[in-house]
Amino acid sequence: MNYFDLTGKTALLTGGTGVLGIAMARGLLSAGCKVALLSRNPDNLAAAATALAESAAGGEESILLLKGDVVDQSSLLAAREQLQQKWNRLDILVNAAGGNRKGATISPEDTFFDLHIDDFASVNKLNLEGTVLPSMIFGEFMRDNERGCIVNISSMAADRAITRVVGYSVAKAGVDNFTKWLAVELARKFSGRIRVNAIAPGFFIGEQNRSLLLNDDQTLTERGKTIITNTPMGRFGEAEELVTSLLYLCSDASSFVTGIVVPVDGGFSAFSGV
Repeated sequence: MNYFDLTGKTALLTGGTGVLGIAMARGLLSAGCKVALLSRNPDNLAAAATALAESAAGGEESILLLKGDVVDQSSLLAAREQLQQKWNRLDILVNAAGGNRKGATISPEDTFFDLHIDDFASVNKLNLEGTVLPSMIFGEFMRDNERGCIVNISSMAADRAITRVVGYSVAKAGVDNFTKWLAVELARKFSGRIRVNAIAPGFFIGEQNRSLLLNDDQTLTERGKTIITNTPMGRFGEAEELVTSLLYLCSDASSFVTGIVVPVDGGFSAFSGV
């Protein structure tokens, strides 16, 4: 049996237009899924659809573009209505939307007392509420079918104290806790047929962190050097390296797995630095 086969399934990715999101969407399409991408930026949606076109075995009918904001309930309800009209089912939800703000980080020149509390709240809203709200709204498909899979995207910052990124770290720690709480809640209410897990990527190069980790000539910044030194495999991850963990968590290969956070980090979380 091909436990990883997702033929006939439908998936929705929030934040699915970035480097990691597109890689995960491509993996789901290649496994037989139809994939809906949700973003508040129509241009990003169009670019993602172009990038994914060759991976869609079912052609354009395998990809659905949904405009929506993960912290705006009305826009998510409108996107759900579109999804319901188009496919009338949802098997997989990947909560990949997230991000950071400068004011929610502490630069080497600043201290904790320079934190911008409004930015701290905004980062928590995007990363944590932006995981909870889509799970509520799109999870109703799974409730109605009494079957489904939610995969949240966490971070190494949730489990380890990583300098500077205080707002993002707190939010992602909340995502880890929410993942476990929701896994228990849904398993007990729906006899284990709705599962909730998370993936915690290590350090991958994306548009949001590129300038922090790489210089213009592609050499490592000082922060990039520190990260590589503390990653036993000695490199950044490639976006495609998240895909197999995602397929595992979304498929029958993990039918008795719920409430876990899978690190995909080159050994970062296992290393003490010594």
